[in-house]
Amino acid sequence: MTTAPAPRRLGELATLVGGELLGDPETLIHGLNGLEEAGPGDVSFYGNTRYRRQFEATRASAVLVSGELPARAGLALVRVSNPHLAYARLLKAFYPTARPAPGVRPGAWVHPEATVHPEATVMHGASVEAGARVGARTVLYPGAYVGEQAQVGDDCVLYPNVTVRERCIIGSRVILHASCVVGADGFGFAFNPEGEDGPEHYKIPQVGIVRVEDDVEVGACTCIDRATIGETVVGRGTKLDNLVQIAHNVRVGPLALICAQAGVSGSAEVGTGVVLAGQVGVVGHIRVGDLAKVGAQSGVAHDVPDGEVYSGSPAVPHKEWLRASAALGQMADLLKEMRALRRRVETLEKEMGE
Repeated sequence: MTTAPAPRRLGELATLVGGELLGDPETLIHGLNGLEEAGPGDVSFYGNTRYRRQFEATRASAVLVSGELPARAGLALVRVSNPHLAYARLLKAFYPTARPAPGVRPGAWVHPEATVHPEATVMHGASVEAGARVGARTVLYPGAYVGEQAQVGDDCVLYPNVTVRERCIIGSRVILHASCVVGADGFGFAFNPEGEDGPEHYKIPQVGIVRVEDDVEVGACTCIDRATIGETVVGRGTKLDNLVQIAHNVRVGPLALICAQAGVSGSAEVGTGVVLAGQVGVVGHIRVGDLAKVGAQSGVAHDVPDGEVYSGSPAVPHKEWLRASAALGQMADLLKEMRALRRRVETLEKEMGE
């Protein structure tokens, strides 16, 4: 349960985010809110010009801004280089995450051959199998499962019903949200036309693992499949949204952002700092280059060069997609015009023939 935060002085908060304060440092701040919802005693942030109207009408006591915006009566400004980041830091200061007390709760299952750090927390209904390791200050919520010989590093949080299957490796400071699965079998089958009971899809054993590096966050109900052989890798600092599918032997580089319902097929490579927007599909055995961005609902069928922005299905450079999308809106008129021209040509040909 989240308790109401204690009020703090605005000057203290400006110092905390390294900002320049234009206003009274003694103003008491009780919380944070959006520009429209904020009232006296709240801090908000303004980082996008599309919200200029809301900024001008806000009732907040202070707003985090970048640039040379003028102060006005009753509204203090805190100038920072990145208002969104500063707002996140203030949220963390006002609402610090409380860790439950360490220890193995009654009703938890920890195998005698497992290693659980004394500072870790294993709640009732959580399970840690033989040979598994759970690091310091890591929390396993009810229903979390750590399979045989799996490793979970320090300062991790495994929310209810998370599954980390056998031999998979989770780094430190990793957050796995409810019901995500790390290490399910990859989707691998070989067609056998002469099975014992007729043609069959013969299951290829998935004997590899998943390695999730430090500072990764994995959304609810997301699945990261184990490799057929070797490793499926999610790189340091990458963030996966809810309902994302990462297939076997995929390698996701550091600091990538993969949004909801995106899917990456087997043996594809997603480079450093890549952004895949919602519902993007990436086919197997291709590479999305470092710092590339792919627009929502795009289907990526070929390599994407480093730093490029692609959109559409099949995905093409974003500018090409914009031109094609603009043309698509004119297709009905163009078709009507073409039919009229065809009729006219037919009439002229007929007249010339006579």
